[in-house]
Amino acid sequence: MVYVILPALVPDIRRVYDSYFAAFKGERMGELMLQVLFPGGTDSEEFRAAHAAGTLSYWHKSDTQYTFKCVDTATGEIVGMALGDILIRGRSEEERKFEGVPWLEGEQRERAEKVLKPLHEMRDQLFGGTPHIYSHVMSVDPVHQGRGAGAVLAKFGLELADRTALPIYFEASPSVVNLYLKLGYEKLKEEIVHKGDVLGLEEDIVVPLMVRMPAAANGMGFYEWREKGYPRFGV
Repeated sequence: MVYVILPALVPDIRRVYDSYFAAFKGERMGELMLQVLFPGGTDSEEFRAAHAAGTLSYWHKSDTQYTFKCVDTATGEIVGMALGDILIRGRSEEERKFEGVPWLEGEQRERAEKVLKPLHEMRDQLFGGTPHIYSHVMSVDPVHQGRGAGAVLAKFGLELADRTALPIYFEASPSVVNLYLKLGYEKLKEEIVHKGDVLGLEEDIVVPLMVRMPAAANGMGFYEWREKGYPRFGV
């Protein structure tokens, strides 16, 4: 099978997110996040229509976030997706403000923001307004897992980091850390702890943080780069 990564288009929104919702329902950390972000479930037509409309609205106003689709070239089917912020220019403190979870209300919103705000604060602590790539999510529909689509998406992320000469950063699911270490990612000493009482679990969940520096860094690790004042590569 041959897979290609392409920009997602407006007619792709539902199918792209089909792969996202399906993939994260089968993975512990991902399923917990779905429950926090979409407590009413993701299967109803009412939810999917509202989600598609909200996604389209965000596409119209965001100038940093990109959605990509992984396509099986033999069938034209969308089998996976990736979503990330490609921050080529620096951002002000105002631009980096936490926007919250406006699609929820009351206790559900409070719970979701308790989960998401530490992610936002840690990212700001690590990068501030410095240009970088933030990978929100990368997923493959379970029906198509084990056929190479995940590897193509992961390689695409690495190539994007190298072409932009920007580090790529994301919060990893604990179950896949070793895979990313093999791909050349660096596991940071910082980590995020999601409290069990917020997630409805008996135990806390530790979230590993991963960075992969671009090829233009010539072997420089994240901490050395930060100590040098976040220099731009190839500029």
